[in-house]
Amino acid sequence: MSNIAAIEHEIVEDFDLFDDWTEKYQYIIELGQQLKPLEAQYKTDDRKITGCQSSVWLHAYTKDGLVFFESDSDSTFVKGEIALLIKVLSGQAPEEIIKAELNFIDAIGLRQHMAVTRANGLASMIKQMKLYAVGFQSHTA
Repeated sequence: MSNIAAIEHEIVEDFDLFDDWTEKYQYIIELGQQLKPLEAQYKTDDRKITGCQSSVWLHAYTKDGLVFFESDSDSTFVKGEIALLIKVLSGQAPEEIIKAELNFIDAIGLRQHMAVTRANGLASMIKQMKLYAVGFQSHTA
C-alpha cells in the first residue's frame, strides 16, 4: 500500500506528461471509463453526493481497518474526478483520509480548469469521503 503523498506524486507526474489541458481532460475521462461500475444496490439516494451538478454515488466500506471507496456518475468527466480521488484515498486508514490535503488537485491544474459548479461538486465529493472516514474512525476507536 502506498501512502497518500506517494500516490499524489505519481498522479502529478502522470499529468506532467501531457502538453495541454485538452489532453489532461481526456486522460481524466479515460480514468473514469476504467472505474468499475457501481453495483445498482449502491445507487441509492442516501449514497448520492449533494452539491454535484451530475449524479454521483459513493459507497464506502472498511476492511482490515482501511477505508475503501466505490463510485459512479452519469458524467464521464465527474467519474474521472472521483476515480482520481479513489486512487488517492481508497485503501487508506481513516485518519490518513481525514488529514489528506489532496494538493495534487491544484498541482495538476484541475481546480483552475473547471467551472465553479464543478469545483463545488469536487469539494462535495472530498467532503463526503472524509465524512465516511470520520464515521469509520469513530467505529474503530
